[in-house]
Amino acid sequence: MILNLFFRQLSTEKQVSQLQKNGVSLGTRVKDGRKIYVYMLRGLFVEVLYTNDNAFEAPEKVNILKGLKNLNAHLEKEFRASF
Repeated sequence: MILNLFFRQLSTEKQVSQLQKNGVSLGTRVKDGRKIYVYMLRGLFVEVLYTNDNAFEAPEKVNILKGLKNLNAHLEKEFRASF
């Protein structure tokens, strides 16, 4: 809970920096031709879109999901929407 509140208060750049230093990269997925990087930091799951889909460039958008249950629901919704 505290991590979630603290993490949301950080700027996008600092959020991504924390993910890259302390988080675990779970992989990537593709949506609308864009590569989305998925990270885990304790109980948070975070999707990050980078400029030019390159993880070494500036982050454009961060989507924070609290807990595995929310991540699964989000991914299922995205999967169903793709058909």
